[in-house]
Amino acid sequence: MAEEEKQETEETPEESAEKQAAPEADSAEEQAPEADAAEEAPEAEAAEEAPGGEAEAAEEEREEALSPKERRKRERSRASGPARPPRTPEERIAERAERRRAAAVARRRHRAARRAKRGEPGQGTPRPEREPGSRKVRQGTVVSAGADKTITVEIPVVRRHPTYEKVVRRTSKLHAHDESNEAQEGDVVRVIESRPLSRTKRWRLLDVLERSR
Repeated sequence: MAEEEKQETEETPEESAEKQAAPEADSAEEQAPEADAAEEAPEAEAAEEAPGGEAEAAEEEREEALSPKERRKRERSRASGPARPPRTPEERIAERAERRRAAAVARRRHRAARRAKRGEPGQGTPRPEREPGSRKVRQGTVVSAGADKTITVEIPVVRRHPTYEKVVRRTSKLHAHDESNEAQEGDVVRVIESRPLSRTKRWRLLDVLERSR
């Protein structure tokens, strides 16, 4: 009997190898479902993220389709912070006027700083000194002499802008009285201020300086 029990307890090398391989196979079978689950997890996450990305793209398209007014309204609705108390239309108008006054003050301050940085503005062309009671005299070119006893004189005006120091050229036209129809188109003439002679004539021909060729 002792020999039989001894034989049962003794194991062959093959049996011991099979017993060691069995736990390893069980552990491999247990790890296989875990690996499959790990592979499926990224796919599930990607599937979950895809609808979200499409939703974000659709949201961006909707925001692009919105008008500027609706976009501002949506941004205000998303703003964080405590809500302001309700205001009457008069209070809103007063707040808007206050904001505009503050913006005007800031603009004036900014422009004054720019002027100070650029330097003091020039005085421009000084006005000619004229004795009280004396009449103005202008020199120009006759552009029309078709009317009877009336000529149209174009007066060139060249002045330096008082603020921007830029030379500004412009012209003005006036009607002058020519009693003897002496001036012709293209002549350089001088006219002097006079009493109102018609609805548009306030000047009179003084002399012809240069005849047209």
